Amino acid sequence: MDASELARGHSVSALISDSTSPVKIFTTQFCPYCVAARRLLEQLGIDFEDVAVDGDAEMRREITQASGQHTVPQIWIGERHVGGYTELAGLHQQGGLLPLLND
Repeated sequence: MDASELARGHSVSALISDSTSPVKIFTTQFCPYCVAARRLLEQLGIDFEDVAVDGDAEMRREITQASGQHTVPQIWIGERHVGGYTELAGLHQQGGLLPLLND
């Protein structure tokens, strides 16, 4: 069972608060920004929980409500909303990503 199957029936806020993996990334399968975000996290050796929201309208609504954004990916580190791929990459380029993981 993958993270997306485990996520079904759980609220976005419960998934974000879950300390199993501090980095949560809500994605769709074929979104190029989702692919880029996964790739960046993998290249940096950062463990993350990838929650696919394809076909889950309720979870998409909850993500929009929690993030204020209508796009994917939406990324949280702990309970801090980072944003999408552009914000994640910018945080990394500015040297702020790895320190954020150690907070």
